[in-house]
Amino acid sequence: MTTFFERVESLPVLGIGISTEYGSSAPKGTPKPLTFRKSHPEYASFLEIGIEVEKGLDSNAKKWVKKGLPTTYHFLDLNLDEPEDLDSLWLNKTRALIEQINPAWICGDAGMWHFGERERGQMLLLPPVLTDDSASDYADGVRRLRAETGLEVIPENPPGIVFLGDLHILDFFARLTEKADTGMLLDVAHLAIYQQMTGREPLDGLSDFPLDRVIEIHVAGATKRTSEGFPWIEDTHTTDILPETWKILEAIADKVPNLRAVVYECERNQAGTVIEGFARISETVKCTTSGVTP
Repeated sequence: MTTFFERVESLPVLGIGISTEYGSSAPKGTPKPLTFRKSHPEYASFLEIGIEVEKGLDSNAKKWVKKGLPTTYHFLDLNLDEPEDLDSLWLNKTRALIEQINPAWICGDAGMWHFGERERGQMLLLPPVLTDDSASDYADGVRRLRAETGLEVIPENPPGIVFLGDLHILDFFARLTEKADTGMLLDVAHLAIYQQMTGREPLDGLSDFPLDRVIEIHVAGATKRTSEGFPWIEDTHTTDILPETWKILEAIADKVPNLRAVVYECERNQAGTVIEGFARISETVKCTTSGVTP
């Protein structure tokens, strides 16, 4: 049986890409994937499609797929730690979507996308409980989904305001990825939120984290809010990227030798406002056929 570090050699280098989910590019002025690719091909090498199987693909995603352009499959409806979530109905619909879009891999936040039974339109997304037992449960889900689809399954660190468990989130994902023998999607915006909400410095925990497992990076904006005196940060995917997010990205830029893709999650903003962020990402981290160069 091959290991992750053997399998990763066959994963394609996708470069910098854009993200979408059902209806996100419908509003006037938002980046339409194919149109944005024509005007800025260096920032739209691939499309990460956020998918709830009950919704499938919207018209803009279908147009991209019809051209046979590179994609990744980002699930929005799967609790990896719940075996019952990988039921035959969901798996069959997922396999059909995989055949339709031909993604390079599957990725998605390793958290709680729904509470109780999966219902159409429910998208909760809470972080995992940060314990070793929980990491094992998520690892089981990763291994099973990989076996069921034949694709690499890359878990992502989700956003959150309150975190339960005795592990640092990076320690949790280090254990998860080792137990599942897989790579990771490191969302540096989510990590910046976690560090601030738990009173830590932006780079806390990174020195011991296995960055050679990072296959994909997400960058996105966030919004600081206060509710009844409680300060918190919302993962809003605006163009206002936190300084701490940039600090994390810059710190790891030359330490992720197996990086294959970077996504700027800005799909609901006006197309003209996202270029600056893409340019800075491109200047900071570059995917190459041999990994990444700063």
